[in-house]
Amino acid sequence: MIQPFDDSYFMKKALQEASAAYDQGEIPIGAVITIDNQIIAKAHNLTETLNDVTAHAEMQAITAAANFLGGKYLQGCTLYVTIEPCQMCAGALYWSQISKIVYGARDEQRGCIAMQTKLHPKTTLIGGVMEEEARRFLTQFFIEKRNLN
Repeated sequence: MIQPFDDSYFMKKALQEASAAYDQGEIPIGAVITIDNQIIAKAHNLTETLNDVTAHAEMQAITAAANFLGGKYLQGCTLYVTIEPCQMCAGALYWSQISKIVYGARDEQRGCIAMQTKLHPKTTLIGGVMEEEARRFLTQFFIEKRNLN
């Protein structure tokens, strides 16, 4: 029997955020942060909307979660993000001391694994959760972008 609050359940919520980004013309990456199976932050890329290269889904979610908790550390929290975090986001996640990161698809060129970015020693990294669904959003987005240019 599938538990109602497994990694796939929360990745579906992150995919909903990626869909919202897609609808707004943003690179379709979504993120949610949970604690004790409760979503405390939801976010998607806002780099175009805010004209801010740091407005990645993970960065927006980190800020929202820290505000919800009333502190900068995200110990006991899990980040669900549709694409492997980049070096910038992984650095912020390091400093947040987040307990677990679950991502959908790898970013073979700019992801934290390829860039060999260190995560906090107590952070667990799990990849490949709903990978095809996460990759589909990005693939479709960039096909459409190339066809418009």
